[in-house]
Amino acid sequence: MAVSGQGGPNERPNILLYCTDQQRFDTIAALGNSEIRTPHLDRLAAEGAAFTHAYCQNPVCTPSRASFLTGMYPSANHVIRNGCETYPASLVDKLISRIMSDAGYDCGLIGKLHLAGAHNGPENRRDDGFDYFQYSHMPYRYWPEGDSYLEWVRLQGHDPVDAIDTYDSPGLRVVTPDNGWAGLKVPTPGSDNAPPELHQTRWCTDKAIEFISQPRERPWFLSVNAFDPHPPSDPPWDYYKRYPPETLSDPPFRESDLHRQERLAQVPFAVGPYPLDVIRARQLKAAYYAMIELIDCEIGRLLDWLESAGLRENTVIIFTSDHGEALGDHGLVMKGARFYEGLVRVPLLWSWPAGATAGLQSNALVELVDIVPTLLEISGLPVPAHVQGRSLLPILAGSAPPDHHKDFVRCEYFYHSADGRPAYATMYRDERWKLVCYHGAGLGELFDLQNDPHEFDDLWLEPGRDPIRNELISRSFEAWTLDMDPGEPQVWPW
Repeated sequence: MAVSGQGGPNERPNILLYCTDQQRFDTIAALGNSEIRTPHLDRLAAEGAAFTHAYCQNPVCTPSRASFLTGMYPSANHVIRNGCETYPASLVDKLISRIMSDAGYDCGLIGKLHLAGAHNGPENRRDDGFDYFQYSHMPYRYWPEGDSYLEWVRLQGHDPVDAIDTYDSPGLRVVTPDNGWAGLKVPTPGSDNAPPELHQTRWCTDKAIEFISQPRERPWFLSVNAFDPHPPSDPPWDYYKRYPPETLSDPPFRESDLHRQERLAQVPFAVGPYPLDVIRARQLKAAYYAMIELIDCEIGRLLDWLESAGLRENTVIIFTSDHGEALGDHGLVMKGARFYEGLVRVPLLWSWPAGATAGLQSNALVELVDIVPTLLEISGLPVPAHVQGRSLLPILAGSAPPDHHKDFVRCEYFYHSADGRPAYATMYRDERWKLVCYHGAGLGELFDLQNDPHEFDDLWLEPGRDPIRNELISRSFEAWTLDMDPGEPQVWPW
């Protein structure tokens, strides 16, 4: 049997969507970070297109993933929080995996899905279109059955509790006074975390190669979802040692950030604010970068395998993340109801040697909802009416200028609760201004990103800013209204 992808650019392409968890935009060497090593992501950017201003539609996992897998904003598809019992039945046929499966693609998933809660065991699935399903929500001893990664570790001859499970280990060191998800497990030569050869990121690559290697006549769509660099930060020593904390820079932070976050205290955030000496920000950054370099190494292994199998030319590769990470910015760690660049701006790389311009770098404002219409257009499939994103293919193909795609981008945080207090917030960002409204709290933030890229100076209450603030509030409200779910199509006049 033939292996799809060897027939050249006239054949429907294979699609590899690689999504990390909680990776910021500023973590790729080729795009300006001189402290991190990402040679294979650099290669992917050089062979394709890098979108430097890509925004998720929610800074929390489930609503973001449901959004970029449907091309719909969270408020339109009604998936607005983590921890739901199941994914809405009415949305199943809107998933890109289901659409691709119905169109004749072989579809596979490796790692996280997270379209529903996974607290007491594997999440409840719908008919999502994935025939090959290797599920691992997170690489820890969280439930005894249903985690394909833990089973893989056992097949390597290891007990997962002894070999990889560091989350509850006595050596867990923390970044903050609480012993929570922001945990930082600093490895040493004598007390390591999960080694590279048993790491979940390695398992993701092994399973990806297993799926792609299967004989088939049809093209394939594969979604790979590594858990890293999500906290707790527990990289292998072999990678952590490459980032001496004293050589790294501090995150953007001023003492005034603590007072600003106190003003927003009624709006929940996972961890913080804390002063930098408590956050131990450089150690956290070292661990975070180490996890990303391990991901980069496995990306390289997967790229090399695609090349050797003759599949690279007609395989579309998308590399992104569901949302970012505060990483000490403004005294915050992890995520929550805030919209600073480190939280909502993510990597977005596209590579398709058979059909996209190589070496393209675009600073246009783009959104993760743009992934679905782009993939459908690349595959020659119609874009359904429910899709709210806009195809990036004209930029990728070189038929549209790379410096503009949308006048603004949006992000939402509706009802999800980090600590039992639900929050409602929205972000509207154009080329210069970022407006954040904390609905029901009477609070907001306004930043001039042209003159204040690190978002230190909140202009929300500054005298003389009423005209621009009110104009942006009006634009944000109009954008949100126009993107509401229209419901069932109208087929009669009444």
